[in-house]
Amino acid sequence: MKIAELVQQIAARKTTAREQVEASIAKTRGIEEYHALLSLTEERALARAGEIDTKIANGEDAGVLAGVPFVVKDNYLAFGAPTTAASKMLEYFNAPLQATVVEKLEAAGAICIGKSNMDAFAHGGSTENSAFGVTHNAVDATKVAGGSSGGSAVVTALDVVPFALGTDTGGSIRQPASFNGVLGFKPTYGLSSRYGVVAMASSTDTMGCFAKSADDVALVTSVMAGRDPRDTTTLPDYFEVQHDAPKNLKIGMIRETMTDDVDADVRAAVNNYADRLRAAGHTVETVAVPSIRHALAIYYIVVPAEISSNLARYDGVRYGRRAEGVKTLAELYGRSRGEGFVTENKRRIMIGSYVLSSGFFDAYYLQAQKARTVLINEFNALFEQYDFLLMPTAPTPAFGIGENANDPVKMYLADVMTVPPSLAGLPALSVPAGASTQGLPIGAQLVGRTKSDAALIALAGSMEARV
Repeated sequence: MKIAELVQQIAARKTTAREQVEASIAKTRGIEEYHALLSLTEERALARAGEIDTKIANGEDAGVLAGVPFVVKDNYLAFGAPTTAASKMLEYFNAPLQATVVEKLEAAGAICIGKSNMDAFAHGGSTENSAFGVTHNAVDATKVAGGSSGGSAVVTALDVVPFALGTDTGGSIRQPASFNGVLGFKPTYGLSSRYGVVAMASSTDTMGCFAKSADDVALVTSVMAGRDPRDTTTLPDYFEVQHDAPKNLKIGMIRETMTDDVDADVRAAVNNYADRLRAAGHTVETVAVPSIRHALAIYYIVVPAEISSNLARYDGVRYGRRAEGVKTLAELYGRSRGEGFVTENKRRIMIGSYVLSSGFFDAYYLQAQKARTVLINEFNALFEQYDFLLMPTAPTPAFGIGENANDPVKMYLADVMTVPPSLAGLPALSVPAGASTQGLPIGAQLVGRTKSDAALIALAGSMEARV
C-alpha cells in the first residue's frame, strides 16, 4: 500500500494511527538480528498516534501524512530517544529541539517510531563504523547494508515503516538503497533544511528519504522541502509533485561509469534499465564526463576538510562525551575525542586537518575546489543537451560484512558513482534495476539538473508503472 492510500484508510477509520504505530513497533521486535535500529520512541509515538486519531474522529484535518509511521537516521535531532549519531561521543545526548524536516513531517501527521543505525557521524559506506554494532543487509544478512544510512534502508526494505529518513553527503542514501532494493533520493542541495541534523560536510549534506515507490518519495519530499530561515543554504520553495509521466526525454548514460571496472551484473542491470527507458519512448545516448574520474579524489579532500572543522566542537567541554580523571586541558581534549570517535572519524579528521594546514592548503584543498568547479561545469554543459543522466548507483552489489573493513580505499571506492552528483549539488535518485546472479539488489541512478527533483521522481514513477 502506498502512503497516500494508507492515509486514506486511516482518514476513513478503516484502521487507526495507533494500530499502524503498534504494528510497526511489533515489526521492529521481529528484525532485531539486523541491528537496523538504535532506539525506539514508543511512548511518544503512541501518544502522537492518539492525538492523530482524536483529530480524525473530530473531523479535523490531521495532515497529508496523518498516522504514517517513519524512522529517522540517528543524526537527526528528534524527541523521544537520544540522538547519538551512532557514536560514543553523543551516546547520552538528548536533543533540546527537533530537526526542521522532522518538525515538518510531524506537522503533516507523520509519527516517528525510532532512530536507525548508521556509520558514526555518517563516516562510512557500510554501517560497519557504528559504535554500537553492524547493520545487516535486508536481503542477505551476511552482506553489508551500505552506508552511512544503512539502518534506514533496511527498515524500509523490510516493510517496518513506509518511509525512513537518511542523510546523503556523498551517497549515503543512494548506495544503501541500491544494496537493499529500495528507492533512495538525494535532493538538490538546499531543497530541504539541514537545521537540527548533526553536520558532516556542510557543502554537500542533504536530507532525503527511502521508500518503496516514487509516489511515496514525491509525497514525503513535498513535505520536507522549503525555505528555512535557520538554514541560509535552503532554496525558495520550488518543489511541486509532478503527476504526469514525462515524455520523449533525452537521457545521457555516462560512459566513464560503465567500464570494465564496474561489476558485470551492475552494467547489465543499468543497460537493461536504459533499454526500458528507450521502450518508454525516451532517447538514451552515451555521453562523457571526463572529470568524473577525479571526483572521488576531489571528494576525499574537500569533505574531510569540512569534517575536521565540524567535529572540532566535540571537545569534552561543552557537550558530548567528557573523559573522567583527567588532569590537564590537553588530556581532556585528547581522551574525550579518543574515546568518543571511532577509527574512521579520526582518519577523516586527520586528512582534513592535513589538507587545510599551512603549506598544503594551496596544493590540495584549493586545487580540489578548482577541479570541483570543472566537474560542475561539465555537468552543466551536458544538461544543455540532455534532460537527465543515467549511471550505476554503486560499482558492485552489496559486499560481505568485514570484506573491506581493513581497506579504507576499497571502502571509499563504493562511493565512486554517487559522489559526482553530490559535489555538483544535483538531485539524484537510486531506483531498483535488477539483481545480481547471487540475487543481490542492484540500483540504477538517475541524475537531474538543479531543481529538477519533481521531474526526476516522476520519471522514476513512470518506469515503475511499466514493470
